[in-house]
Amino acid sequence: MKLQQLKYVREIVRRDLSISAAANALHASQPGISSQVQQLEQELGLQIFERHGKRLTNLTPVGKSVVEMADRVLLDVDNIRQLAADNHNSQTGTLSIGTTHTQARYALPAAIKAFSLKYPHVHLNIVQGTPTDVAEMAASGRVDIAIATEGLSQFESLAILPCYDWNRSIVVPPNHPLTLETTPSLEAIADYPILTYVMGFTGRAQQDQAFINQDLQPNVIFTATDADVIKTYVELELGIGIIASMAFDAQKDAPLVALDAQHLFKPSTTHMGIRKGRYMRSYSYDFIKLFSSHLDRKTVESAINI
Repeated sequence: MKLQQLKYVREIVRRDLSISAAANALHASQPGISSQVQQLEQELGLQIFERHGKRLTNLTPVGKSVVEMADRVLLDVDNIRQLAADNHNSQTGTLSIGTTHTQARYALPAAIKAFSLKYPHVHLNIVQGTPTDVAEMAASGRVDIAIATEGLSQFESLAILPCYDWNRSIVVPPNHPLTLETTPSLEAIADYPILTYVMGFTGRAQQDQAFINQDLQPNVIFTATDADVIKTYVELELGIGIIASMAFDAQKDAPLVALDAQHLFKPSTTHMGIRKGRYMRSYSYDFIKLFSSHLDRKTVESAINI
């Protein structure tokens, strides 16, 4: 049995049983992967995959157990490599972070700048995606840390740590009628066309729940994943925007006006997801604390080493 064979099996499962997709991801040949998987099955004397002709159709019951064990073995192998790298030189390496546009654009810059100054020889790899995408990346080990408001709880293999709470602002053009109200109500907001985030992004579900709780039907006419796009179309007077407060800068976003909406919506929480059992390089704990000061090394290790 070879570790490479276990990698092939795991990647095929990750790629929805597509050998060609696994080959592309691993920069290997499709015939080579097929041959190695068959050799592994012959050595073990069991069938990992069900087949219809040459096409893989499912995992066998025992194949599911093999994949689970292979995943643990490969995690331990990677942990050994990370441990060795830490002992060789704790000042060099790579830190991969999967996150959404909002976090990358507005929440992460300060921590990344401070980290880069402290660890100039550590390469930071920022991968953007949907909350579910980045959670899956962390669960599968493709990134070290996932940072998002939604999506992380879908993966039981992730230790989930709260980072910070945030709320929303109503963004309007200058001289908009809402600017005359000290504390705009949900009823008043619902009277206008609304531009906001796509469902599944940046606390959208919790935002919608506030309207549902008051039996209101907001007129959402435009959605986007990017607050900058939402602000652009507010400036064109398509409607009013509901965005994360951290995504508004009074100077940069002038002449738009932001109205505090924390009295209207419950705060949302941005979380960090790290695969349970994963060995984290020493510098990773420094980055985590720079991003969220209450998450010290002891707290993070207690969460992931269970």
